[in-house]
Amino acid sequence: MHFRITGLPAEPFAELFGLSDEALAERRAVRVVADQPHGYPCRVSLTDAEPGQSLILLHYEHHPVDSPFRSSHAIYIREGEQQYDRVDEVPDQLRRRLLSVRGFDGQGMLRDADVAQGTALEPLIERLFSDTKVSYLHIHMARPGCYAARVERA
Repeated sequence: MHFRITGLPAEPFAELFGLSDEALAERRAVRVVADQPHGYPCRVSLTDAEPGQSLILLHYEHHPVDSPFRSSHAIYIREGEQQYDRVDEVPDQLRRRLLSVRGFDGQGMLRDADVAQGTALEPLIERLFSDTKVSYLHIHMARPGCYAARVERA
């Protein structure tokens, strides 16, 4: 089964990088500098920031559905990144983490979910999509619980 993983589009976040720290705080966002490798995952490019790189940490509604599973969480974004959008490719950022993968139907209702190491993501995607009522998947970083990416059938 072919699948497509996408990060978030960059455009909705572009204006944030020009804001002052005070203006960011008014939007419940903060500017941070990565101080370790693999600790600051950009949700646009699905790459990890290198130590010393600046990011914005903000609250984001990643599942804006009209169901009890409507959801939001904190995410990191990095300036100048391009949206990850690939078929049958898992980015290194996801490969190196424990992931929670959730399958939703067309009404935004949870149909199934499981946890897997990123190195074993493809079999889990295939299993969840074997349910024909599953329309899309959301991948979350399992330990902090934050949204990482969307998966669709390709």
